[in-house]
Amino acid sequence: MIKSIGYAVKKSKNKLEPHQFTREEPGPEDVLIEVLYTGVCHSDVHQVNNDWKNTVWPCMPGHEVVGKVTRVGANVKNFKAGDTAAVGCMIESCMSCPSCIEGNEQYCESETSWLATYNGAMMPNGQNTFGGYSNTLVVSEHFVLKVPGNLDLKSVAPILCAGVTTYSPLKHFKVKAGQKVGVVGFGGLGHMATQIARAMGAEVTVLSTSPDKKEDALRLGASSFIHSGDKTQMEEAAESLDFILNTVPEKHEIEPYLELLRRDAVMIIVGVLMPEPGWDPQKVIMKRRLLGGSLIGSIRETQEVLDFCSEHGIAPQVEVIPIERINECFENVEKKKVRYRYVIDLASLKAVEGRSDLSDLGSVGNHLKKAQAADQAA
Repeated sequence: MIKSIGYAVKKSKNKLEPHQFTREEPGPEDVLIEVLYTGVCHSDVHQVNNDWKNTVWPCMPGHEVVGKVTRVGANVKNFKAGDTAAVGCMIESCMSCPSCIEGNEQYCESETSWLATYNGAMMPNGQNTFGGYSNTLVVSEHFVLKVPGNLDLKSVAPILCAGVTTYSPLKHFKVKAGQKVGVVGFGGLGHMATQIARAMGAEVTVLSTSPDKKEDALRLGASSFIHSGDKTQMEEAAESLDFILNTVPEKHEIEPYLELLRRDAVMIIVGVLMPEPGWDPQKVIMKRRLLGGSLIGSIRETQEVLDFCSEHGIAPQVEVIPIERINECFENVEKKKVRYRYVIDLASLKAVEGRSDLSDLGSVGNHLKKAQAADQAA
C-alpha cells in the first residue's frame, strides 16, 4: 500500500482538512503519479457541498491533475518513470460498451458507468475514489494524458476539465471559421471556450452578468461583449448567433439566450447539473433551434485539447495557491471572485506531513475492478 496525504471533507458543509490515507500499489496496467498541480473546479465546490445530492463521504476532490510519473506497471507502454503526465475527470470505464468502443468513455453505458477521478459515486454500488487534492494518484494507463512540453505545468490543470468540456461540443458541432459563437458565462469554462472558439476561427461574443469582465473577454479573443443583464443589449443581439455554448454552473434562465440564436442554430449547456427554470418550447420550435447538452469530453478529446492549446498558445488564467488556502478559495469561487482558475501547488502538502493530529481515511484503490469482480462473483 502507498501512504498518501491529501485534503478531504467528511460531510457536507464541513471545511476541507488534511487527512492521511493509502492507495493500492499500481497493477500491471497502472501508472503511479506524484501530483504536482491540481486545478480547483467549480464542480469541486458543488460536490463538497453535496449540491447534486450524490456525494460520497469522505470526499477528496480534484480532477484536473498534473504530475510526474514515478512508477509504471509491467504492461504500461506509453509512459515511464520521470514523464510528465496528466489525469482528467475519469480514471476508468467498462471499455466494452458501444460508447467506450467508439472512444466516448464519458458516456459509458455499463451498469457501473465511468469511474470519476474522485467521488466515484457515479457507480451505483457506492464505491468511492479520492482525487488530486493529494500527493499521489494511481490510474489505468488508458486514462493518463501526455503533456506537451511547451505548456506551463502551472496552467495545464484546468485544460483537463474546463478545456475539454468546452472543446468537445465545439468540435462535435463543427464550429468553424466565420461562424458567430456566443459564450454564456465568463468564468473557468467560459474563458477557455472563448480562446478555443477563437482559435477555431469563430467570431466570439461573450455574454456575462459581470460587465467588469469585458476587458478580459476582449483580451482573450472575444470580438464583442454583451452584459446579459442589460435588456437593450440582449434585444439588439437577437437572432445573431450560430452557436451558443452555455457554461454557467448554476441555475439560471436560459430562454433569453435562446432568443439570440438564428434559425437552425444550436445552444449547448455544459455548466449546470441541476434542474433549470422552465422555458417555452416555442422558442426552439418556431426557429428550428436545437437545445442540447454535452458531458466533459473523451480521453481522445482531452489529449486533443492539450495538443490544441499547445499549438495555438492557449492557456488558462490561473492563480497558484498553497493547499492551506483551499477553503478560502472555495468561498471565492462561490462568490465569483476568482479570475479565472485556482491551481493548487501540491508541494505545499509537505507542510502538514507527519502531523500527529491527522485523521486516517483508510484505503482507496481501483474500485471499479473490485466492483466488477464482486458482480462476477454474484
